[in-house]
Parts: sequence; structure tokens; C-alpha cells
Amino acid sequence: MSDFAGMEDLLQDFLQEAHDLLSDVDNKLVDLEKSPEDRGLLNDIFRGFHTVKGGAGFLNATELVTLCHLTENLFDRLRNGELELTPELMDVIMAATKGVRDMFGELAQMVQPQPADPHVLAALQGALSGEHVEAAPVAAAPPAAAAPLAAAAPLAEGEPDWSSLHAAVSGQPATPAAAGPAVEVITKAEAEAVPVAAAATAAPTPFGRRSTDRPGGQPTAARRAEERSRENTIRVDTARLDQVLNLSGEIGLTKNRLTSLRADILAGKNDSETLHALDQAVSQLDLLVSDLQNSVMKTRMQPIGRLFQKYPRIARDLARQLGKDVELVLAGEETEVDKTMIEDLADPLIHLIRNAVDHGVEMPTERQAAGKPVKSLVRLEARQEGDHIMLIIADDGRGMSAERIRAKAVDKGLISEEEANTLDERQSLNLIFLPGFSTKTQISDVSGRGVGMDVVKTNIQKLNGSIEIRSEPGKGSVFLISLPLTLAILPVLLVLLGDQPFALPLSLVREILPIEQDRIQEVGGKETLVVRGEVLPVISLARLLGWPLERYPEYGVLMQTAERSFILGVDSFAGRDDAVIKSLEDFRPKGVAGVTTLSNGQIVLILDMKELLADLGQHSDLGSLRALDFA
Repeated sequence: MSDFAGMEDLLQDFLQEAHDLLSDVDNKLVDLEKSPEDRGLLNDIFRGFHTVKGGAGFLNATELVTLCHLTENLFDRLRNGELELTPELMDVIMAATKGVRDMFGELAQMVQPQPADPHVLAALQGALSGEHVEAAPVAAAPPAAAAPLAAAAPLAEGEPDWSSLHAAVSGQPATPAAAGPAVEVITKAEAEAVPVAAAATAAPTPFGRRSTDRPGGQPTAARRAEERSRENTIRVDTARLDQVLNLSGEIGLTKNRLTSLRADILAGKNDSETLHALDQAVSQLDLLVSDLQNSVMKTRMQPIGRLFQKYPRIARDLARQLGKDVELVLAGEETEVDKTMIEDLADPLIHLIRNAVDHGVEMPTERQAAGKPVKSLVRLEARQEGDHIMLIIADDGRGMSAERIRAKAVDKGLISEEEANTLDERQSLNLIFLPGFSTKTQISDVSGRGVGMDVVKTNIQKLNGSIEIRSEPGKGSVFLISLPLTLAILPVLLVLLGDQPFALPLSLVREILPIEQDRIQEVGGKETLVVRGEVLPVISLARLLGWPLERYPEYGVLMQTAERSFILGVDSFAGRDDAVIKSLEDFRPKGVAGVTTLSNGQIVLILDMKELLADLGQHSDLGSLRALDFA
């Protein structure tokens, strides 16, 4: 029987509030390293542990009470000036917050938590008794990881100019900060803290792991259960709920009006005034339903700052472990993103940030030798551009060399020497996304859970997004992620094969053009078409779907993915639409992202072009088009 029988709702409320509180404490701890004498921060952190302790005491979580009580006493002595906050003591505090989070995971499984790590408890008690805290040696930087951001980039000589590289991307020059603690966090806006269920991915502290941890930072069953339980909840501004309620009332009134008009028409009242009233009621209903749909979509939108708030602690722990001086800059936290998308972005962003800290930026001695400031800058920014969200992960580290990436890909047998010679700089940088570009021997505990850049790219593509790299040796790297605002509604182009419509994501469509057979040229045995000097392969949609090619396509859709541009041959078009996506959970044919229903009730398949093209590459000689496809 559960240790909390009859207290399930109370326990979930406690976990929700305590998790948010601990996330806020984590960020304040990172700020405290920058301003160790800030009494406001010390008081806030003290109150955070005191509040968690009170809730834990009500639930009889004795071990959690013990850990929070020791940490609370420690901060009481810090704020009273009886202790000095040293880097070693901060490591102890960080280890304590990690222990509290581990206990939250156990509570989520409805069991009382196990005792905290004895090393952490001993260190806390030693600090309270006035003993000097001896932290374990910080681990040396491990070998290159699954996605070596700077695996082959030579360090440029002379004064770096990271600000110019950043300005070209974000439109905002970076402002170097004075030397300070291992990691500083600069935020543009206060964002509400969120649960940090994925904080287990942070670099391990010098203190031993608890029994609930696994090597490599893998989340235990307790944490996974906690994450699953929290995925079903969402915070919504009451003003947005009021708007939904008002629109629902308006729709109810319009429905009553339509019912009345229907009764009049059935009774034989077909005069022009009645028909005009019917037309007005239908138009009103159309507007209200559209407004309601937009309002409901907004209830799913959450500030991305709730996701960003977990990264200062992760970056701080990793920088501290590697002996690097890093400043993490957050911007655009108020940008709103679909809640489902926020959850799916967590792992890719963690991997990119950890790689930036681990591989992108150099050790302080290397930076000094290169004439760079000792403090490294890593920037995480979000902003809305039209109907898309742009995420930027940039660093001012050593950058990547396109030439050496090409050489490494050839050495691993991922591409041939001939193919490598046809790739430009952007195409060469994209080679790091190829599966197998990094060997397993390079994966380390610090570099994070064995997630390669190919997995990062795959996760972004599942969100109908794209990722792009810009890098300059000696000056840094920038990863640009473009995502749709929401996954629930997808703008599509409706194309026809005979009489059968199919939906293509409009974000991949560049233009529509007629296909004249006399302009088709064969290159390497493949059909191509020259569009404004660009040689593009022509691929029939019928061929992609495995249908018989009854006639040559009359029209082409110029499509562009992150890797390639090509022309998709179709018979005709049926216009554009905003598709409400219905997923096929039980049975999903390969190359189908979902289905939608047209106004006439016809069901249309939404095609997953990336999957169809990948399948084509497996079953045909698409490799000979690599030089063209990477355009």
C-alpha cells in the first residue's frame, strides 16, 4: 500500500509548488555566486528551503526534512555573516539541492524518500560546526563527446570578434562582462520558474551519487514517473480562460439563433429576409469558432523562459567541473511556445548547451593565449519571427573548421572523397548531423547521455523545425533552430495526384512552377531542372509514394529542407489550408505525419517529406544527387 494513501492530491500539490520553488532556488544560487554578499538572495534561498521543509514535515517525509533543515541552518549562518560562502561550500549546497530534487522523484512514486547522500550530510554538518569544507577535486575535461562542436577547429590567432558573429545572427551585439564566478546568468525578463525534472542531466557534483542516480546522468524510474505525471498539467492565465468562456457563450447564442432559423425554414419560411439572417448567423458562427480556436491554442502557449530556467544550474555545474569561466546569457524568455514543443525541446537544448560549454569554449589558458577574454560567453535566445520561433545557441569559442569536418567524414566513410569536394562550407558543417559522425568512444559522462547531433536534429525535425549552423574558426559557433508556433495547426499546400489530394507542410515550400519536359536535363542518370542557375533534382510524388507513374507531372513544387532543395512533381493543386492535425497513433504509414479533414469531409494525408526522402535514399541511388541535394 502507498505510504501516502488518501493524500495523493495533497502530495501532487506539494510537489508542484516545491518543484517550482526549488527551481527558483537553483537560479538564485547561480546568481549568489556572482554576488555572495547579496542579503536579499540569501534570505530568499533561506525561505525557499524553509518552505519546502514545512511541507515535507506535514507529509512526514523525515529524510527530506533533515536535509532541508541542515541547508536552511547553513543559510541562516551565511546571512548572519557567521560563515563565508566559498566555492567549496557552494558545491556542498548545490549537492544538497540535487538531493532534494532526488527525494521529490521518490515522493512522486508515492514512497517515502531514502536518506540523503551521507557525503552531503557530513559536509553540511561539518560546515555548520565551523570545519573547513574540502571539496573533491574537479574532474578534468574528458575526451570529445558525441557531438564535437569544436572537434577539428583550429584556434585562430589574434583578437576574437565574437560580437560581430552574434550581431549577424541576433541583431544585438554581445556585451562582454567583467571577470567573475564560474557562470553568470543575465536575464531580460523575470520568468516563472518551472519544475526541473530533467536537471539530472547536469554534470555530477564532486559528492557521490545517490542510489536513485545512474551513471551518465540517466533519469531513474522515479524521475521518469515524476516527469510523466507533470506532463498532463499546464498553467493558464485566467484572462485567457475568461476569453474562452465568453466565446463559448457567444457560440451558444449563435447556435440558438441557427436552431430558430432552421425551424422557420422547415416550416416553409424561405423569404429573402430569413435566408439573409441565416447567412449572417453562419458567418457569425464562423468568426466565433475561429476566435475560439485561436484562444484555445493560446492556452497551450507557455513562456519559453520556463524551459530556459533549468539551464543556468546545468551550465554552472558543468563549467565548475571543467574548470572553465563561462557566462550564460539568456534572452527572450517571454517568447511563447506550444507546451508540447517546450517538453520536446528540453533534451536537444540541453545537449547543445552542454556541448557549447564542454567543447565550444576553450579553457581559460587557451583563451588567454589566443588573446581572448578569460570569460567565455554562451548565449541562449528565443524570439518570434512571423509564424515561427527562432532559438539561438551561440558561443565565442574555438568554432569549427569545415575543411577538417569534411576530412573526418571521409575518414569515417560517411561520404566519399568526390562528394566531399562538392560541398560548400554550410553543407560541410551539416555533416556533423550525420549518424555515426562521432564514435561511441568519444562519449563521456560530462558530454551527456550519449545523445549525438543526429538525434538532436531528428528531434527538431519531429517538431516540423529545422536547424542550421554558422561557425567561424577561432570566433565561435551559432546554432539556429526554427520552429512553428504550434504543432496543433499546420499551414499546408494541397497537391493532387490524379483526383487524390495530399497535404505538404507549407514551411517547406519555396515556390510553385510548371514543369516543361524539354527543360528537363539528365545529370548522373537523374532528372534535373535548372531554376535561376540552381540545378535541382526532380522527384515525382508518385515515385515517392510508390504509385505507378501514369503521366509525367505537369507542375513542380520547389521544396527546401535543412539538407536539400528539390522539385516535387505533382499533377495539380487544390489550394492552401490551415490543417488541424490528427495523429495516427495506432497505425501510421511511413512518410505520413498525420491526417486532416477538408471542408467537404474528405480525409487528406499530411506527408512527412523528410521521412519520404530518407526512404527514397535507402531504396534508390540518391547518393549520386548528394552534391545537388545539399544546395
